[in-house]
Amino acid sequence: MTPKVLTARSVEEALSLHFQYGKKARFVSGATDLLMQLKRDETAPECLIRLGEIRELNFIKYDETGGLRVGALTTIVEVANSPLIQRKFGILAQAAGMLGTPAVRNQATLGGNLCNAAPSADTAPPLLVLGAKVRMVGKDGEKIASLEDFFVGPGQTILGQDHLLTEVQVPNIPGHSGGVYLKQKRRQGADLAVVGIAALVVMGGEVLKDVKIALGAVAPTPIRARKAEEILRGRKLDQKLLEKSGQAAAGEASPIDDIRGSANYRRELLAVLTTRAITQAIQQAEG
Repeated sequence: MTPKVLTARSVEEALSLHFQYGKKARFVSGATDLLMQLKRDETAPECLIRLGEIRELNFIKYDETGGLRVGALTTIVEVANSPLIQRKFGILAQAAGMLGTPAVRNQATLGGNLCNAAPSADTAPPLLVLGAKVRMVGKDGEKIASLEDFFVGPGQTILGQDHLLTEVQVPNIPGHSGGVYLKQKRRQGADLAVVGIAALVVMGGEVLKDVKIALGAVAPTPIRARKAEEILRGRKLDQKLLEKSGQAAAGEASPIDDIRGSANYRRELLAVLTTRAITQAIQQAEG
């Protein structure tokens, strides 16, 4: 059955329509993920509530105190091409530029990429290491949550039936820092990540003052690799320590076998990419 399509022109109207149709309805923005799910018969909503006309949710704002705020309906290409994000939050722009094809990036939105909650979502690992939060609005008002708490399972988030993601908030990055997102795919061109890894380091001289590592496509949700972080935090890096952190990250993952790669292959990749991401992030911080 073809779903009924309704267009909301404000957050209030979107929430009202969703309240009216309940579990039969689904919010859509770029709909790039939804179209694939419909083709595979993975979902069958009776009503689609289009959010594309809600102009207030398409923005990129920054201030020195509060950091970065990106509206949920900001397209991936706008995130990737933003001079502000490239300059101050380069790891996020880098990851956005790796998502899908140019056509997909023009249509897909930041909020949609997060709300779809795919373990392989490209924007999730960089936002996790950046300490991002999400703002959600519902009939009972608004709430703000850590992105780390936002994902609860494959395709599942803490968004209830009556809440809408409105913006992503990213605090300022400390000085002497560097951030890198690496993505291993099956082939050239557009493909989902076999493994995705984000690393953010803050240097204090030759010491890793702080380290954050996030993993994608190797667990039911994007996750932080906290054991790998602890191995490096407060230490002066050497090759032995770097390899130990890579092995720790691989141990924290719980990958599966699928058409993109085996669990063992993902673990091996993860150990290699962790060391590579940390090395590149340090070079960026020092450069």
